[in-house]
Amino acid sequence: MEPVTESLLLLVVVATALAFDFTNGFHDTGNAMATSIATRALKPKQAVLLSASLNLVGAFLSLTVAATIATGIVDADVVTLGVVLAGLAGGIIWNLVTWLLGLPSSSSHALIGGVVGAVLAAAGAQGVLWDGLISKVLIPALIAPIVAIAVASVGTRLVTRFTRDVEQDSNDRLFRWGQIGSASLVSLAHGTNDAQKSMGIILLALIAAGAVPEDSGVPFWVILSCALAMALGTYLGGWRVIRTLGKGLVELESRQGMAAETSSAAVILLSSHFGYSLSTTHVATGSILGSGVGMKGASVRWSVAGRMFLAWLITVPCAGLVGAAAYGLGAVVGGGVGSFVVFGALIAVSGAIWYMSKKEPVGHHNVNDEWAPQEDNESILAESVVDHNMKLMRVSKKGKRRKVKGMR
Repeated sequence: MEPVTESLLLLVVVATALAFDFTNGFHDTGNAMATSIATRALKPKQAVLLSASLNLVGAFLSLTVAATIATGIVDADVVTLGVVLAGLAGGIIWNLVTWLLGLPSSSSHALIGGVVGAVLAAAGAQGVLWDGLISKVLIPALIAPIVAIAVASVGTRLVTRFTRDVEQDSNDRLFRWGQIGSASLVSLAHGTNDAQKSMGIILLALIAAGAVPEDSGVPFWVILSCALAMALGTYLGGWRVIRTLGKGLVELESRQGMAAETSSAAVILLSSHFGYSLSTTHVATGSILGSGVGMKGASVRWSVAGRMFLAWLITVPCAGLVGAAAYGLGAVVGGGVGSFVVFGALIAVSGAIWYMSKKEPVGHHNVNDEWAPQEDNESILAESVVDHNMKLMRVSKKGKRRKVKGMR
């Protein structure tokens, strides 16, 4: 490849990585601020501005996760700029699809799945460091939501026990102030974990292009640009996902919100310390579910949770398939031109998804509207599995669900 073409391709890959960081920011805003918005501890615009500021600060506090992404998942020797670009395409497209559906899936796993899929297509199974993938990604993905549910459930139960004799108005007022602090901590923790992933990808691209040695650390300009991209995405707000987390899972009050946010921050900060590429989405969702489980009389919408769990299960393989397909497209066209074709296809698909989102807009003006989504096949399936009642999936000839005896 000509030096000029390779330099231009490196620029495209860096820009695409920053674009992923941007989607990561607005996709994951709800992890930190959905509960504070739902309980009205913060106004929507105030919440996303606070979250963006603290994500920016958090990005400078730790680089352990960046090292994991750059060196612990795939063999750097088989990585080319085309592979990195294809992996980013897989992560971005899956992020946008789940954002369009309002599903809080993992941006981290979408990125890792896309990169792994591209590497498998380029070099086969030997290009993936399976021990690192399993120990640093897959096992934490299983453990994190379980730990978050348990911690938030216990925390909520303790908080409600200690404040049971306090008037509801006083509880709401005091815990809303507490939520501002706990939500801020989650945003800071999110910056220490999620901003690092794009830093790792850009470092991987720089190594592949020979711009830096293999043992190089993350350059300061990479840290700054990734921090700014995520902060901008966070400020614009992924309102669809915020609505699902804040209103779709559990009807939250301020005590639950503070317990959920504190639990999320504790688990995320601990994982960042050990360098685990943890999904902050899994942690935040687990914490919100735990706050519903731990609150006596609270109602958890398990049908919505079922859709989210399904999205979690298929994120890595689906993003991997997109990443592999993107690499295949580039390989068929061939050379540097193939990578530019992949970049053009990514822009076209992203634009189409954005256009589709305009048909049913969700923004700061309606993010706190009452949750009354129309039932669809996915929610019916999730509810039937959770309730162990396959009769819930039966439909009448007119296409409506039949009422089942004993069904709420």
